[in-house]
Formats: sequence, C-alpha cells, structure tokens
Amino acid sequence: MRRGLIVFMIAVLLFVVYYFGVDLLGTTGAAVMSIFSTLTVISIAFLIFMDNRNPSSTLSWILVLGLLPVVGLIFYFLFGQNYFRRRKYDKKAQWDRRIYKWSEKDALAGAENTTHFSDEQQRILRLSRRLSLMPVSYSSETSVLTNGGSTFSELLEALRNANHHIHMEYYIYRADDIGTQIQRLLIEKAKAGVEVRFMVDAVGSIQLPRRFLDEMREAGVKVAVFGATKFLLATSRVNYRNHRKIVVIDKKIGFIGGLNVGDEYLSRSKTYGFWRDTHMRIEGEAVSALQRIFLRDWRHMTNEQPTGPGYFQSKGKPNPELGAVQIIASGPDNDRRALKHIFFSMITTAKKSVWIATPYFIPDDDILTALRTAALSGLDVRLLFPAKPDKKLPFWASHSYFPILLEAGVKIYEYEKGFLHSKLLIVDGETASIGTANMDMRSFHLNFEVNALLMNNASVTRIADDFERDLLNTTLIDPEKFRSKRIALRFMESAARLLSPLL
Repeated sequence: MRRGLIVFMIAVLLFVVYYFGVDLLGTTGAAVMSIFSTLTVISIAFLIFMDNRNPSSTLSWILVLGLLPVVGLIFYFLFGQNYFRRRKYDKKAQWDRRIYKWSEKDALAGAENTTHFSDEQQRILRLSRRLSLMPVSYSSETSVLTNGGSTFSELLEALRNANHHIHMEYYIYRADDIGTQIQRLLIEKAKAGVEVRFMVDAVGSIQLPRRFLDEMREAGVKVAVFGATKFLLATSRVNYRNHRKIVVIDKKIGFIGGLNVGDEYLSRSKTYGFWRDTHMRIEGEAVSALQRIFLRDWRHMTNEQPTGPGYFQSKGKPNPELGAVQIIASGPDNDRRALKHIFFSMITTAKKSVWIATPYFIPDDDILTALRTAALSGLDVRLLFPAKPDKKLPFWASHSYFPILLEAGVKIYEYEKGFLHSKLLIVDGETASIGTANMDMRSFHLNFEVNALLMNNASVTRIADDFERDLLNTTLIDPEKFRSKRIALRFMESAARLLSPLL
C-alpha cells in the first residue's frame, strides 16, 4: 500500500511539474523535469512492451502514454501494473492450489456420467472440470429467479430459515431499504447463534457507511471488505475487483447471478427505471462448490478457514433429469481465464444458435472471432444489449464492436423497457451460463467472477424462454442506419474502443 501511495504521489508531482513547471521551477528546472518525465514514460512503455501482454492492451497503454504522458503515467500506476496482482494474488493462488489438490480427483472424475450428453457438451464439461477443478454435479436442483422481486423474496425466506451458517459475498451492497432489511435479518440471526460471514468489495461498496458494518460486527456478524486499504484510490488494487455475488445458507442453498443488493435492483431507481436481471437458486451438492469459492475468498481476507462437515454436502446420486451443474470461478489470482475459455468453447461448438445477454460487450479478439465465425457459418447469433447506458465509456466502446458483428450476420437487439443487467450465454437451447461475468475483458482478465454452467435441465429452458420474452421489448438494430450515425458519435465510439482493453 505504501509503495502504491508513494508512486501515486510521484506521478501527481510529475503532472504538476510537467504542466505548470515553468511557473514553479523556471525554464531550466522545468526542462530538467520534462526530460525526467519523458524518460520515465519511455521506461514504463518499455516495461509494458516486455510484459508480453495481450497486443491490444499493450498498444492501448503505449498510445495513452504517448498522447497524455503524465496522465497516462498516473493511470498506469493505478490500473495497469501487474506488480500488485503478482505479489498479492499469487499468495492466494498458491493456497488455492493446495486446496485444488484434494478436490482435483473428484473434479476430473465423473466422465462415466456424461454419456447422455452430446459430444459437444461432453467436450465443454471436460474443459470446465479441468479449468475450474470443481466437480460437475449431476444431482443438483436449480431454479431461475427473474428480476429483483423474485430474487430477494427467495433470499429473505432462505435467510429467515437459516440455523447453522450464512455466508454472503457481494460486489455492491447499499445501505438502503432492501440492504437494511437484509442487514437487520443478519444481525438477528447472528444474535440467535447462527454463524454469519459477510463480505463486500471495497470498490463496489465504497459508499457503504462504516457505521453500517460496525452495527453488524457489534451484533456478532463477521465482516470482511475485499481489497480494503486506507488509500484505496491511490493503489493499483482498485483495478482488481471482487465482482462475485454468492450466498450460501446451511450448506444446502446457494444463490448466484447478476443481482447485487440495492433498491435499484428492485426497479426503485428513477435513474435506471425497470431493472432487468437474472439470478439463480441452487440446492444440492453444487452448493459445496460455491461454498469453497466463498471460503477461499474469506480466508484470503481474514486468514480464517472454517472446516468440518457442517459446511459441505456429501456427493449426491446422479439424476439424468437434473442435467449437469458446474460452478466456475475466475479471477486475477490465476492465469486459467476459465470463463473466457469456456465461453469460447461454447460458441465454437454450437450447432444451431448462440444467444448472449450482457450489459457490457467488450470482447477480446478470440471471442469476437468466434462470434463472427458462428454467424458467418449460418448459426442464429443474437446479442441482447441495453438501449441506454449506465456508464457511457463502456457503452460507446461496446458499440464500436457492433459493425463487424452486423456485417457477419449477428442480430443485435437493444433492450428498451429499462436497464438490462442479465449476464447470459445460451447455446443451442441446451447449454447455458449464468452468473456475474459480463462479456468483456474486465470480467475475463481483471475481476473475480463466478458463473454456473448448466446443461440439459429445466433452468436452461427457462433462461431461453426469458431471453425470447425479453426480445419483445427490444428494437433490432438496422445495419444501414447504424452505419449512418453521426460522425461525432462514431468518433466517440472509436476513441472509447482504443481504451477498451483498459476498461
């Protein structure tokens, strides 16, 4: 933290001297500092080049440093350096690998249970087991929760019935009506003797009052803030966000999906209006995979590792009617890029259709090529995207990818009923992914994410049905009209795209 703060202060000093140096230091002093700043920027550009990053990311950083040297330098120290990830999250990865060793045997077993899946699905399952090192469950029940009303209704009921433990992890948590309602319930449960562990991300929940968390601690709730530091905005860890939304109750019930905790997710925000999102409830052995992910994050922040049979379910008996459920975690603590590779495999093995819903669409070259190839091959490729942004820069950057997709035959629909926040990938109406990961580079490379891979069960059908219903509230983008938009807007989209590897 001290290292990051010192670097940030040096960068600010360079900024002041670079732009106001003549007034402060005179001509000679300003010239010396200008030369020093230039050499520093060149050195950083060389380090980025030698870091062997994704070529588009490398070029973007060099471009920013070239056009806005000192501003680019500040942004690099905040968002671009890999030093913090290597130092901080390599420790987490090393401990996680020790946990993986005892679960790897179970994770890679079970091939005999996949005979009723297609060859393409078996290929995806083999990949997901190897990347996630979590066992595939063939005995877990899932139910899709459409929007905030059904999600929070189910969540509150499950919390009220908890009697052993409640584990909760969110990116954004608000101290508003629904946030306070859940907080009071957690406090009540903690006072009744239930183990309650509550974790939020330091960036996503930066507006959460300290007193709100103190009230929970005083009542016996164990609280952790992921990535917390005294000078959060002056360190590079601000760039690595825990975007997961996980709830585990009594090892029996789990929740996963796109919804954070806040009134806007119940469509109570005047800014966003109707909030369209998708969450899921899980029961059965797949809940143990969610539990392991939560407990790894919890240990990383607190050094506490709860153990014992009270936290994990035993393996269930396979039931072909329940299909397959695979919980997949991805994050900067490893280089597997599990979700990105599984998305790629799902797209490239599709036979009939690829349907995507995402609020942010900033794909890397692999995903973009896979989608174009699928569409050019005659598959039904559809992208469901918000008509109005919540963040303009990612919105503009997303639009810059549309022309090449439209040219390939991808159908792009703009959701107009409200703000679309669902994060879905549906292939052939038989395989689906639902969770926290957007179809963007931040989710692929920087954020801690968690998704559920579903095959041949009723939830896949429900997700596909919801997707088709959502299309009734959309406008299909006309390629000709899209290409004829104002040049100023096209310029903004192109400029945002240059920064897309950094978003």
